[in-house]
Amino acid sequence: MDLYSGHINKLIEELAGLPGIGNKSAQRLAFHLINMPQDKVKRLTDVILEAKANVRHCKECYTLTDADICPVCANKNRNHRLIMVVENTRDLAAYEKTGRYEGVYHVLHGAISPMLGIGPGDIKLKELLQRLQGDVEEVIIATNSSLEGETTAMYISKMIKPMGIRVTRIASGVPVGGDLEYIDEVTLLRALEGRVEL
Repeated sequence: MDLYSGHINKLIEELAGLPGIGNKSAQRLAFHLINMPQDKVKRLTDVILEAKANVRHCKECYTLTDADICPVCANKNRNHRLIMVVENTRDLAAYEKTGRYEGVYHVLHGAISPMLGIGPGDIKLKELLQRLQGDVEEVIIATNSSLEGETTAMYISKMIKPMGIRVTRIASGVPVGGDLEYIDEVTLLRALEGRVEL
C-alpha cells in the first residue's frame, strides 16, 4: 500500500535514485522540496538545468567545467610539466582542497575494470597519451587503492615508462586518526613502504 500520493511517490523514487541517497533521505528531501517556497524550487530547478546544459569537459584535463579550459589548466602559475592522474573530478577537488599541489591534472572518468566491462578505451587514456606528447616531466598516478585503481595505475605506468617520463604513485597508508589495530595489512604495508624521513 502506498503511503503517499503518486506525485510524492514519484519524487521520492527519483531522489532515491541519486547516489548516496537512501529511501529515508529521499523522503526527507521530497518533503523539504514540497514545503519550499515556489520561487526557491524554481531557482533550484533552473540551476540544475543550467548546469546540465553548460557543464562540459575541460579541453585539456577533462574535468567538469563551464568554460573551454578549467581554472586549474588556465592558471599560468601552475606547473604544467607535472600531471596528476585522477579517476574523477571529486578526486581532483580533494587534492585542490589541500592547497599544496602545484601541478595540473588529468581526469580519467573511471578506472579499468574487466569485471564491469570497462577497458582502457572506455576511460580518458588516449587523451592522456596525447597530452604527454608535450613537455611533461612527471606523471603522478593518484587512482584509488582499489583493485580497479591499482589495475589502472599499473596499465598507465607500463604505457608511459617507455616514453622516458617519470611515473610515480601516491603513497597510501594509515588515515589520520586511524587506530593501527583496525587497519588492514595491505594498508599497513603501504604505509611502511611509503614512509618518509623525519
